[in-house]
Amino acid sequence: MAVTDGGAGRVAGRALTVVTGLVRATHAPPSLAVTAFFTATALAAGVGARSALLAVAVLVGQASIGWANDYVDAPLDFAAGRRDKPIPMRAVRRGLVGACAAGALVADVPLSLVLGWRAGAAHLVAVGSAWHYDLWLKRTVASAVPFALSFGLVPVIVAAMLPGEPLPRATIVAAGAACGVAAHFANTLPDVDADAVTGVRGLPQRIGPARSTAVAASFIAAASVLLVIATDAAALAVAAACVDVVAAGVVVVRGHRHRDRAFQLVIVAVAILVAAFVVTGGHRLRG
Repeated sequence: MAVTDGGAGRVAGRALTVVTGLVRATHAPPSLAVTAFFTATALAAGVGARSALLAVAVLVGQASIGWANDYVDAPLDFAAGRRDKPIPMRAVRRGLVGACAAGALVADVPLSLVLGWRAGAAHLVAVGSAWHYDLWLKRTVASAVPFALSFGLVPVIVAAMLPGEPLPRATIVAAGAACGVAAHFANTLPDVDADAVTGVRGLPQRIGPARSTAVAASFIAAASVLLVIATDAAALAVAAACVDVVAAGVVVVRGHRHRDRAFQLVIVAVAILVAAFVVTGGHRLRG
């Protein structure tokens, strides 16, 4: 009985390791953050209970993107000896992660189209753009394009779920795209050394971490200005001023030892902008 119990315990432990590995491979924190961003924006804009449908579609889409990223990068991650990702740590098999990525992508099609054909099509374009980044564009000078497109489509998707399917304000679309570009350049900062080993040569890697930090800060500042113009909200203007201070701090801490901190500051800045927009400008989404 002890042997049987021990075998069952090992099986349960391995199953838990696999499940944990799959969750980690979704890049859970940013996936949940993007889902929360979508949902909060939809609620603030007046989408109502259907925001829950959007949350499900976005979460499944983000999971597919995360799994695709780890599946595609697995050979390079092994070569770099990365210990922060589940496949090279052998917590989960690469084939299983790839199967989950494909399954989630297929499942996201009906989940997206339930939102309405315009909103659903826009969401699938955003997810497809992120997949193109994983499969190809991350290694090219056009690596920032999928981030600009996918983040810029957020207000388009939300607006399309409103009565009459209106178009969003162009300045809000531009602000979303600017946040996406900032996130891309900041996201590469903690991985500079690993990218050098694996040969990933997107635009941030080509211009170097110092310039990438400055680019991220500049786009965050631009997004704050665009949102103030779009909403004309005093509270958002105050938040934008705070964001500009954070952006300046990003440039200050751009040294080798502080790359993680610079990335964290950019995420904080984006969170401030999103929160301020949701509280003060969500109803101004439509053009």
